Amino acid sequence: MKNNGRHLAIVAVLVAIGTVITYYVLTAVYRLPVAASSQAGPIDNLFGFHFMAISFLFALIMVFLFYSFIAFRRKPDDEEEGPHVHSNTPLEIIWTIIPLVVVIALGIWATFILIDITEAQDGEMPVAVKGQQWAWTFSYPDYPDVGPSARLVLPVDKPVRLEMKSEDVLHSFWVPEFRVKQDLVPGQVTILRITPTKIGSYKVRCAEICGFDHTHMVAEVEIVSQADFDQWLVDQSSSIAQLSPEERGVKWATEFGCTACHSADGAEMAGPSWLGIFGKEESLTDGSTVTVDHAYISNSILDPGSQIVAGFENIAMITGFEERFAAREAELLEQGIEVEIIEDLIAYISSLAE
Repeated sequence: MKNNGRHLAIVAVLVAIGTVITYYVLTAVYRLPVAASSQAGPIDNLFGFHFMAISFLFALIMVFLFYSFIAFRRKPDDEEEGPHVHSNTPLEIIWTIIPLVVVIALGIWATFILIDITEAQDGEMPVAVKGQQWAWTFSYPDYPDVGPSARLVLPVDKPVRLEMKSEDVLHSFWVPEFRVKQDLVPGQVTILRITPTKIGSYKVRCAEICGFDHTHMVAEVEIVSQADFDQWLVDQSSSIAQLSPEERGVKWATEFGCTACHSADGAEMAGPSWLGIFGKEESLTDGSTVTVDHAYISNSILDPGSQIVAGFENIAMITGFEERFAAREAELLEQGIEVEIIEDLIAYISSLAE
């Protein structure tokens, strides 16, 4: 019995040391991003408990295992058989009941966290989020003069309600620094609530594999002071009519998701790059060639399946731009602003000389 007590004391000390070492190794290897929302705090606490529990269980198993190898190994001259241990009912009850209680407690804890981070808050600012292959677009219903943007700008310490929908397939809105994540489901609006707490630049990623260019479905997220956010609203509200056709073309390319498939710098994406494409001869999938001019670009936008560039026959371009352009033009016309979106896009594309 005396030796048993000594062995247990040694094992207890080694388990404690092993737990601490394993915990610091785990938290160093699996380092969490900076916490930048109020929702991150309780989630990180839950992560921390899991890391500690994993470290304790790992140390408990490995210390008993290796200590047994060393302390109870067979001596060279020992030919006796070891004692046969059939079972230990009290021990089996303990190692069944304790994990069961812990798992139930974790479930209850996680449920309270989920209720807390999804609960509506006073003064929420709604932001409409649209996901499509392969781009994000953000609108601000409380500020109708601010057009859709490819960059999400939010004031610090302001509760935000993201009202999200998908234009095509499943997407998933995820900013690691905010910790929370929510799917965008075609045909319905899903809600995600965040309260940014740290000024800085972050990225929203799609966490749901959504097709060919899934890895490029990212967007900038800027958390700014309230004063900077108010100034950004003023800047965004400046009349579109004051912009040049090329500048408006940049805006439309972002707003309608063109930049999700077409780069402006020659980078390979799902569709042909726009850099230096205007006036170029392109080979089509039917074996013919075509000059990339005003008529071709207009037709490619309005009827994308009719003249496909060779090498891109397996990529289906989004359709319905004619109706979407008309709706946006009508909206601007009500504000006394007359534009032709397709002409602006062509002006922008033609300006991208190599």
